[in-house]
Amino acid sequence: MTRLHVINPNTARAMTETIGRRARAVAGPHTRIEAITPASGPASIESHYDDALAAVGVLAEITAAPHADAYVIACFGDPGLHAARELAAGPVVGIAEAAMHTATLLGRTFSVVTTLARTAPHTRDLAEQYGFARALAGVHATGIAVLDLHHPPARRQIFDACAAALDRDGSDVLVLGCAGMADLADDLAEGLSVPVVEGVGAAVKLAEGLVGLGLRTGKRHEYAPPPPKPVTGLLAPYSLN
Repeated sequence: MTRLHVINPNTARAMTETIGRRARAVAGPHTRIEAITPASGPASIESHYDDALAAVGVLAEITAAPHADAYVIACFGDPGLHAARELAAGPVVGIAEAAMHTATLLGRTFSVVTTLARTAPHTRDLAEQYGFARALAGVHATGIAVLDLHHPPARRQIFDACAAALDRDGSDVLVLGCAGMADLADDLAEGLSVPVVEGVGAAVKLAEGLVGLGLRTGKRHEYAPPPPKPVTGLLAPYSLN
């Protein structure tokens, strides 16, 4: 049995439930999914400030579950990904990196449809960092706040934004740029007749594959455990001994 912890870096439990349903829907029969809401962090992640705060909650959940076989960070900003790889024994997969990897296997170019416009530059930065800048045809904001994605009018707005993005970019694949959109992927793929990649499912399948292959994060250099040192003030509980 593969123990896979899927961490929603924000504290919105309704979103954790959406993420958990999608993760379980795609997981294999021998994978046990635990969808986790951190004890602390922002209600949604829509800025670099939110991203920094969320990373602390992600790391706390990694530390609290050292025996999980793998971890998924279920926010499209991949908050705390590199630090999590230092802490975790098993593989750690961020949904943005997983979605972009998957999209490049399905077409030459992909478009990302996301929430607020202010998050688009970070998505472009991640594509550059992960080596997918040439494949990224465009990043398109819906203007919908993360916590409003579940409202019925938002669903139509997202569909229209996705159709417009594909027309504008001439891309082969659509990537949904928020974990809160995970439950829309199948309907969008059917309605738009293109591959639609949502990162939660992509990350779960990649994590399962890595565990099945017996692969773990390399600990020889950059992702070696961080050196112990005192941490003071509000972050004192995160000192490593």
